[in-house]
Amino acid sequence: MKVLFINCVCGIGSTGRICGEKAEALEAEGHTCRIAYGRDATVPDRYKKYAVRIGGDLDVKLHAASSRVFDNAGFASRRATQKFIAWMQKFDPDVIHLHNLHGYYINVEMLFKYLKSVDKTVTWTLHDCWAFTGHCAHFTIAKCDKWKTHCERCAQKGAYPASILLDRSKQNFDKKKALFCGVKNMTLIAPSEWIANLAKQSFLSEYPVRVEHNTIDLDVFKPTPSDLREKYALGEKKIVLGVSGVWSKEKGLDDFVSLSRMLDERFKVVLVGLTEEQKNALPDSVLGIVRTESAKELAGIYTAANVFVNLTYEDNYPTVNLEAEACGTPVITYRTGGSPESVPPENVVECGDLDAAAAKIYEITKTAVR
Repeated sequence: MKVLFINCVCGIGSTGRICGEKAEALEAEGHTCRIAYGRDATVPDRYKKYAVRIGGDLDVKLHAASSRVFDNAGFASRRATQKFIAWMQKFDPDVIHLHNLHGYYINVEMLFKYLKSVDKTVTWTLHDCWAFTGHCAHFTIAKCDKWKTHCERCAQKGAYPASILLDRSKQNFDKKKALFCGVKNMTLIAPSEWIANLAKQSFLSEYPVRVEHNTIDLDVFKPTPSDLREKYALGEKKIVLGVSGVWSKEKGLDDFVSLSRMLDERFKVVLVGLTEEQKNALPDSVLGIVRTESAKELAGIYTAANVFVNLTYEDNYPTVNLEAEACGTPVITYRTGGSPESVPPENVVECGDLDAAAAKIYEITKTAVR
C-alpha cells in the first residue's frame, strides 16, 4: 500500500516527528511512504528517504506575504500546489494522511478539489483549530466562539497567520466550509478529547472523529545523560524547564519570566527553543537556549531538569509533556486545551495562576519555601 503524509514540515517539530515516526512504522509493515512538506528544507537524515518538498523557500515567502495583506493563508501557492498534485497523481497513494495544512506552503482549494475527485482513504489529524475557523489556529485566549456559527470581524486578525490589512475571516470561513465538507471516506483524527469535542461542534461534524493521542519515540525520549549542568554552571540548582518550538506570550514566555522572579535562588528557569533575539532579552533569572533539532540532546535536557512546566495558554495535546515524562521528569501544566490529559490531575493548575504553579514546583522538588 502507498501512503502519503502532507504536513508543513518533515521530521522536525512535533508534527514533523509524528509524521516521520508514523511513516517508519508503516514502512516496517511493508508499506511505501512519502511525506510531502513545505516549510524548512532541513530534514533529519532518518526521514530524507520519505521527503517530497512542495515548492521552495520563495513560494513560502510569497504565500506569507500574500497572507499578510489579503488574509488568505492556505489559498496561495497555486503553482507549487499544481506541481505537487501532478506528482501525487503519479505516485497514486492509496491512503492520504493530512496534518497541518497551514504554514504558507499549499493551496487547500486545489488540494481538496483533487481529494474530492478521487476515491482515496483520507484522514486529517487536527493539531489545532485552523481547519474550522475563518482565520486563527487557536481561539482560547480570545474567548471566541464565532467558529460554531460563522466567523467574521476576527478579533485575532493580527495573530498567526497574521494579516496586517484585510480581514477575510468571513470569506475564509465560507470557503473552508464548502471545501472541507463532502470528502468521501475522510476521518478526523483528534490528538485530544478536547479538540475532538470542538470538531463535533464545528462544520466538520459530518465526519467521524477518532481520538488518537500523540505518541513519541520511546527509544529516543528516555532517561539520557546530559552535560547541561556543567555546560551552564548550574551546579545543584533545581532546574525548572520549559520547551517550545516557538515561544510567545501565548506559549507562556511572559509567565516564565514572572515565575523566575518568584522562585528563590535555589532554582533556575531554563527555556529551550528561543530565538537569539528572545534569548538576549531575557533577565538573568532565566537561562535561554536556542532551538535544537537533536532529539537526543533534548532528551538529555529533559532528564537533567527537576521539573518540567508547561505554561501554555493554547495547546492541543503537547508532546513536550510526554517527552518530559518519558525522561523521568514530572510535569506541571496549566488547565488548557488537551494539555491536562497527559498529566496527573494534582499537577494541573489554572491558567495564569503562577502562585499555584510556584507552590507545586516547591512541592514536587521537595524544596521548602523560604
